[in-house]
Amino acid sequence: MTGLSIELHWHRSEPELSPGKYSNAHTVQFNGSNDLQVDAAPDWGGDPGNTNPEQALASALSSCHMMTFLALAAKAKWPVASYHDYAVAHLGKNAKGQMSVTRVDLHPVVRFDADFSVDEAELEKMQHRAHRYCFIANTLADSVEVNIL
Repeated sequence: MTGLSIELHWHRSEPELSPGKYSNAHTVQFNGSNDLQVDAAPDWGGDPGNTNPEQALASALSSCHMMTFLALAAKAKWPVASYHDYAVAHLGKNAKGQMSVTRVDLHPVVRFDADFSVDEAELEKMQHRAHRYCFIANTLADSVEVNIL
């Protein structure tokens, strides 16, 4: 498979690197041109106007889940008109007592063309299949919860 890469750029703007006295703000560049401003989560002193790694992780999972769902829906000939998700990354201590993203909750909402409907059980089954086949979800193992609305 192809290597999938980013470039990360950080430089110190303070006179010295001292604990708690430097900025974590940095830029992550995708495909050589798409820049994303990243910082620590606000609870850890980061700028709330920037994306933080925990949000980026939730975003990657949500995007992967959606793309997997759409691929499965297309194969099933389900005419998806729109897809919306609200993903939440939860921070806490893992089994080793280390800070980690302990869980990511997805809340996908799928809308179909007006002349199509699918019952809740079938939609839930398709969402669970999407979760099972999503590369990012497989990487994260058991820390993902899909809440069908």
